[in-house]
Amino acid sequence: MGNRRTYGPNREDPVKGYADTDMEFPRLLAFLLIVLEWTRPGLPSPLRPICDLRVLNHFIKEAQDAEAAMKSCRDGCSLSDSVTVPQTRVDFDVWEKKNALEQAQEVQSGLWLLQQALSLLRSSATNAALHSHIDNSIRNLLSLNAVLRSLNIQEYTPPASAAELEGTWTVSTAADLLQVYVNFLRGKVRLLLSDAQACHQDVS
Repeated sequence: MGNRRTYGPNREDPVKGYADTDMEFPRLLAFLLIVLEWTRPGLPSPLRPICDLRVLNHFIKEAQDAEAAMKSCRDGCSLSDSVTVPQTRVDFDVWEKKNALEQAQEVQSGLWLLQQALSLLRSSATNAALHSHIDNSIRNLLSLNAVLRSLNIQEYTPPASAAELEGTWTVSTAADLLQVYVNFLRGKVRLLLSDAQACHQDVS
């Protein structure tokens, strides 16, 4: 279980986030790189653009912005019910014993859980500024799923219920949810996308 944190009132307005064009740039960049490399002549398979982790780093930065907005949010920022989220702690001995498919499925199930949890937060919160950050976070999760498919990782089939998944826990506050979101991107998502096998590509 992660540490619970309670934040006191703040008289400043919530973080507003980036301009729309700035928020869309990394998603557009990832999409264009995927399309261009699929259509580029002379390459047997598409270049894997996420191996340049600047796109993921941008998503992490935006997740941290959402967490900062939550810290400064005073009203209309609560989670209406507890949600199931992925464990973010990485046991490297256990992780390295898993094959590529098992690692990918663990990350994909975590992304799915976070998308469900953030969607619930979106429906329960009423703060407009926080809505903007949540919408952006959900779009980023969808972009990450598209990137995983571009790496020839098979599409994930969600379970009928989150209770069927292992390696999960429950949080009851929006602050804890957004902290899990940041840590999951910085941990297991980065590990998967930095893997030498996933990123290997001969571009000579």
